Amino acid sequence: MMRCLIQKKTFLVILSALLLFALLRYWTLRATTTVDVGPGQSNKAQKVLKERLQNVQNSYDNIPYVLKESVAGRLALNGCVCEADKKPAIDLPFAQVLFPRVWAQDDFHTAFQEAKLAQVKSRRQQEYNSFQQRYQTPADLLVIAEANSPLQYPTQGVVVRPLKTIVIPGLGLKEKHRQLHTVNLTATVGTFDVLATVDGVSVRGQGVMHMTLSSSLLSTLNRQLQFVTYTNTLFHPKTADTVQFETDGHQSVFTIKVGHAVIPKLYHSGYTGEYNISSLVTIATKTFLRYDKLQDLIDSIREFYPTIAIVIADDNEHPQPVIGPHIEHYIMPFGKGWFAGRNLAVSQVTTKYVLWVDDDFLFTSNTRLENMVEVLEKTTLDMVGGAVREATGYTATFRHTISVEEGGEEGDCIHIRNGYHHVIQGFPNCVLADAVINFFMGRTDKMQQVGFDPRLNRVAHLAPSMWISSLVLLTLRKWLFSGPILPEFFIDGLGILHIASCDDIIINHASKIKLPWGKSDSEKAYAKFRYSSSDAGQIRNALFYFKNRLKCMSSN
Repeated sequence: MMRCLIQKKTFLVILSALLLFALLRYWTLRATTTVDVGPGQSNKAQKVLKERLQNVQNSYDNIPYVLKESVAGRLALNGCVCEADKKPAIDLPFAQVLFPRVWAQDDFHTAFQEAKLAQVKSRRQQEYNSFQQRYQTPADLLVIAEANSPLQYPTQGVVVRPLKTIVIPGLGLKEKHRQLHTVNLTATVGTFDVLATVDGVSVRGQGVMHMTLSSSLLSTLNRQLQFVTYTNTLFHPKTADTVQFETDGHQSVFTIKVGHAVIPKLYHSGYTGEYNISSLVTIATKTFLRYDKLQDLIDSIREFYPTIAIVIADDNEHPQPVIGPHIEHYIMPFGKGWFAGRNLAVSQVTTKYVLWVDDDFLFTSNTRLENMVEVLEKTTLDMVGGAVREATGYTATFRHTISVEEGGEEGDCIHIRNGYHHVIQGFPNCVLADAVINFFMGRTDKMQQVGFDPRLNRVAHLAPSMWISSLVLLTLRKWLFSGPILPEFFIDGLGILHIASCDDIIINHASKIKLPWGKSDSEKAYAKFRYSSSDAGQIRNALFYFKNRLKCMSSN
């Protein structure tokens, strides 16, 4: 009997060990592929396309043309000036009201000392290059479809500013000799003209939406096509003109995007060599009923980053002062909530990056913000998450992928899964994911762009039932582990935020292991707000259903 009991216990121990190993193996599973998210990933394709475009543009250079000045004056040049209207010789009363003059200011550079201007320009150019690399994709490159059919035209990358004029690149006709070669162009929100005229080519429809060009010589017609211009005449935000380009028996369609350029939002941090974390990063947090833990967090930050700015959002009913150098403490209405606090804190950040931490986290020597900054500076990523080490010794990253499946009239389905997409080239401890743990650094402008929905009040994390169905494991996780992710925030940011997770950047989490009779009054009050069985789930469901147009969610 005793021997049988020992065998059963041994079997249970072995089975438990195997299950634990499988679970740890699942959590630490690494991808076998890597991806390059560096800023120069499309340089090779861009070089090939540029060479191809030059070959197209250099064709028929030997055919003369006559410049059309009225059209040339409308084209944007590679340079701009801000000029004020000349002051009239006679200053009449109310002249500015009756005949308003354009004013101009062209001395923005004087905001910087002359001795530092060259350094500022260099840093600004570096930041601008980084901005362009993040916002431009291979889909923005100009691509010319060479004449597989007789027609040659741009397939993508043609952009015109509202009510402005451009030369349409890449137009051409490649066909056998015939008596008369003819092409037609038709637009919907713009007009055509020619920058120059070529002898022997008939051009009909200058200044209107339909243009016909014809010539008995194919070479002269192709030369004339190099000077065809497009002028936007009707501007609507985020629109494009669908241009029809046709010849006898063949028709093609291409688009010309119409829109304003995105104005850069660059951050002048002032650093030139090593990363100056205090000028690059602001730490943001939200506190509620945990001033003791908040102070522990601040003390741990100051041990490693004495001058970094800390922004605190506080919605306590009876706020206490939180003072110290480089600390901004903002008081909110009582119980306003976690997401509203995040919005407030992030809205006050003026540095390039913002680091989010919970008020019960603790910095250690492994909390290397420089490593996070390096990932963001050397890639096109918008956010990088770290790992959280619990008091139990367990270190969590909680990396997840998110996918949306179209679902018709009832709404879409969203699927959240443990795991990640690829390891990041050059950063073997970092992977691409769609959602990360509640310790991350992001580009301030992108964080502000996505925002945190303040209608989500005290609920901080995904409903535990979606992660662990076992009541025992749920209870253990609630006591031992930090919350995994903010699904609402990352769902709102899907397609906007490009995210990494690095397991070698670690922050500690204050112990959550406390017996019920050992809790303080503030801890009991906090638990009441945090884990109350309120209607928060219904609020979340309503937002998922209506705001995000979802009908269901799955997760593991």
